This record gives sequence, C-alpha cells and structure tokens, in this order.
Amino acid sequence: MPDPGPGPRPSPGAEPAGDGRYKWVALSNTTMGVLIATIDGSIVIISLPAIFRGIGLDPLLPANIGYLLWMILGYLLVSAVLVVVLGRLGDMFGRVRMYNMGFAIFACASLALSLDPLSGGGGALWLIGFRVVQAVGGSMLTANSAAILTDAFPAGQRGMALGVNQITALAGQFLGLLAGGLLAAVHWRAVFWVSVPIGVIGTVWSYRSLRETGSRRPGRIDWVGNLTFTAGAGGLLAAITYGIQPYGGHSTGWTNPWVVGGLVTGLGMLVVFCVAETRIREPMFQLALFRVRAFAAGNLAALLTAIARGGMQFMLIIWLQGIWLPLHGYEFESTPLWAGIFMLPLTVGFLVAGPISGHLSDRYGARLFSTAGLMLVAGAFVGLLAIPVDFPYGVFACLLLVSGLGQGMFSAPNTSAIMGSVAPEQRGVASGMRSTFQNSGTALSIGVFFSLMISGLAGSLPGALEGGLRGQGVPAGTAAHVAELPPVSTLFATFLGNNPISHLLGPSGVLEKLPEHSVATLTGTRFFPELVSGPFHHGLVTVFSMATAMALVAALASGLRGSRRGAGPGGSPHGHDNTQKGKGTWRKAPSS
Repeated sequence: MPDPGPGPRPSPGAEPAGDGRYKWVALSNTTMGVLIATIDGSIVIISLPAIFRGIGLDPLLPANIGYLLWMILGYLLVSAVLVVVLGRLGDMFGRVRMYNMGFAIFACASLALSLDPLSGGGGALWLIGFRVVQAVGGSMLTANSAAILTDAFPAGQRGMALGVNQITALAGQFLGLLAGGLLAAVHWRAVFWVSVPIGVIGTVWSYRSLRETGSRRPGRIDWVGNLTFTAGAGGLLAAITYGIQPYGGHSTGWTNPWVVGGLVTGLGMLVVFCVAETRIREPMFQLALFRVRAFAAGNLAALLTAIARGGMQFMLIIWLQGIWLPLHGYEFESTPLWAGIFMLPLTVGFLVAGPISGHLSDRYGARLFSTAGLMLVAGAFVGLLAIPVDFPYGVFACLLLVSGLGQGMFSAPNTSAIMGSVAPEQRGVASGMRSTFQNSGTALSIGVFFSLMISGLAGSLPGALEGGLRGQGVPAGTAAHVAELPPVSTLFATFLGNNPISHLLGPSGVLEKLPEHSVATLTGTRFFPELVSGPFHHGLVTVFSMATAMALVAALASGLRGSRRGAGPGGSPHGHDNTQKGKGTWRKAPSS
C-alpha cells in the first residue's frame, strides 16, 4: 500500500478524531454550512420579482436582463470557479480554518445584502456584488466540508456521513425555492435576513467546536494554475450566460462575437491550465487523480447528473408556473410559491434515499446504488416525456419522487467513493474538484437547456402568439410586433410569475382599448398556457431527451468505476480499491 503522506494513520475502523462525539459535531456543523450555502444558491430565483420591485427595477426590460441573469448565475459561477482553489488552500493551511473563515464571510455578505441602500441599477449591482462575496464564503464551506467529514469519520460510517451532508446540500437547492417564495411574500429583504442569524450562529459554533483532524500538506500557491483556471472557467461560463440573451435579430446570443470570443478564450485558457498543471511541481488541480478510475468515473457521472438535474429543475419550474398552475386556476403572481410546494416530492426523495444509500454503500460498495439510482433518474425523465402538458398531478408527483430517490441513491455513494479513492492529504483538493464539476454542471445546464428551450419556442411561438392575439381583437400590427419579441422575455416572465400577456401588451396600451371580455380572456389564467402548450411541449421533448441521454451516459460511467468489497471507502487498508483489484481503498495519485 502506498505511503499516505504525513500525519498519523488511523487503524482499521478507528475514530480518526479520537473522540466519538466530535464526528457528530462535525457532521451537524458542516451540514448546516452546506445547507445554507445551497439554499442561498437558489433562494433568489423565486424571490426575484419581489427583489426587483423592492429596488424599483423591471428585470424584464431588455436593458435589465443582464441584471436578472447575473442575480441567478453570479453565485453559481463563483462557486464553480473557486471551489478547487479553496479546497487546495484547505489542504495547505487547514480545512477547518478555511471552513470557519467561509462561515464568517458568508454571514457578513448576507448582512450587507439585507441592507442594500441603493435603488435601480445601483441597487442591482450592490446585490450582485455581495452575492459574489457570499458565494466566496459559500464556496469555502462546500469545498472543505466533505474533506472535514472524511477526516472525522471512520471508513465504515463515512458513506452515511457524506450521504447526509450531500443530500442535504442537494435538497437545499429545492428548499431554497420554497423558502424564497415564503420569505418574499413577507418582504424582499427577508430573503437575505434569514441567512444572517444562521451565518452568525454557524460561525461562532464552528470556531468553538471544530478542530483540525486531518494531515496538512504544506506547499506553495499555484498562481499560474489559479489565474488560468479562474480566467478560463469564468470566461467560459460567463459567455454561456450571455449566450441566452438575444442578439442581432436572433433568439439567442450564440452568434454574438463577444460570446464566441469568450467561449474560444475560455477554452483556450483551460487548455493552457491543463498543460501548465502537468509541469508545475505543486499544482492546484491534481490532474493525476484522474488516473484513479473511481475518481474519474465518479466525477464524470457527477458532472452529467448535475447538468441533467439543473435542466430539469428550471424546466419544471417554467412548466408549473407558466402552464400547469395557471390552467388549474392559480394566479400568475402566486405560481412561484406553489411551484416550490408542488415540487416537494423531489426533495422528499433526496432526503429519504441519500442517508440510506450512503449507509448501505459503506457495506456493499458505491457502484450498485449509484448506477441503479441513475437508471431511476433516466426512467423518470422518460416518464416526464410521456405525460401530457396538462398532467394529472399524482403521476407527476410519483415521477418527481422516483427522480429524487434516484438522485439520492446516486449522490451519497458517489461522493463517498470519490473521496475514498484518494490519499488523505489530497482530500481537500479532491473535494474542491468534485464540487467544481457539480457547480459547473448546474451553471452549464442553465445555458444549455434555456438555449434549447428558447430555440424550440422561436420556431413555433411567434405564429401561435400572433394568431391567438389577433383572434381576441388585438390589432394586426401590435400582434405582429409582440410575436417578433425575443422568446426569452416571455420565458422569463413565466419564470418570474408575471402574466406574460400583461407584460407583452401592457406598455402598448392596447388592453385599455379592447372590450372587457377580450381583456378578461387575454389576461386570464388559461389563454397564455393554452396558447403556448404546444410549442412548450415540443421544447420539453428536446430538453428531457437530452437529459435522459446524459443520465444514461452517467449511469454507464458509474458502472465502470470498478467494484469494491469489504470495508467502506476511504482509508481502510482492508478494503479493495475501486480501481485496482487487491490494493487499498485509496491510492496516492502519481506525480504529475
């Protein structure tokens, strides 16, 4: 068995922290940390209408769509770019130290967000800026939490601990939607207030209770790697963000020279980064870890699953808010809250399957549970493809539950297998790399699936809109003008709980000149959903077909991770590696 590096080596099954109580303290605190970090990643999505009304800004005006996108994606972009760097710094200077500092930064940024003193564009920039700072703190929490738990728990309980931690983090993405709807109804600042006491309590608790139990790996900061990775990943994801916006008469911005330049430059910087990391003595990104099959397969599966999951989350929100809920009598303004409520079966599935599969994978290995879970996810996507746009909710809820159970079955064992496949002193950077793939997948999903949906709507929505509006007495010129507007505006209107027809026709004053019965029909809850259900379903077929394919490829990658029998992953010298039969559960990656 290769040398695990400096620091004490635990005996098989021993408590790494030397204290049976400490591991539960570590689990409780890190679970709180990743929960609030991931809740804040999604809490603004549902509450954006209230936030922008509070600062006096219309997010659906063409000039303000950039503010809207950066409010949603800025947090995700920073999280995707920084987690590897912060995981590496945790290996060098102490994972608990970086984690504690992250809680403090997160709490301060949350306070600043709740005290936004500006309005209009200035107020939006204040919020975007401190969301970026908040994301830095959140990244410090997520980048080091899995490594802290891997250090604190013995091999036989590690899958359970990581399962609780990771499924709570994933559930936080959906709980954020519900929390955003509830808090925005109270006051838009309450969306940020809720994080302040949790951040303060978590900061004090972590500084008083957590301690370093893993081995540090002293070294130098890889400035070349940090700069090239940050520039490459940031440029690439920013270009994808702007690719959603219309440009030059096109429904999306993929022909925008700045977007094309950002994609090319971002990919070029990432190539430079990969080459540089093979030549630097102490790289921030341990590319040699990808020679460990369990690590490479687990991260590929995690990336594809994150893309599919992110696409499903946003498409389901639009499906519920823009079509299903209005068809069933819900006012557009109330649909964000109810969409979060009706998606609860997905969260329940996460919470039920995650800890159970994590515990069982400690005994039976990760491959069975993670691969079977992804097959369930793919089956749920096929089911969503088969049901009509105006579906019976019982069937829809069952499909969400199956998807949640499948993602819970996958996430916990997969995380445990990834973390257990590397040497103890590499766990911080491994945790950061794992989080990077997961966060990048979520950010990529928004660009990919929104573009697919917008492209699908661009072909059929204009004709449906023009015909439907003219049928209700809207003048031909106005109907044609509305039909020519970029579909992204209509899509975001449904996403934000605005009545799309009121949004499209309100500025023109046409509604004031039409008969009352026509106005009631146009602005009612059935006209727009019935009008767009056909074009929207066409887009859904494209989106969910791609998501199904991604889930199946992820299942194949998960199945090829290798088998393991015996002790749990990550550090038991009596286990079998996921990559090399007959060797230890982890092996130190070869030098780059």
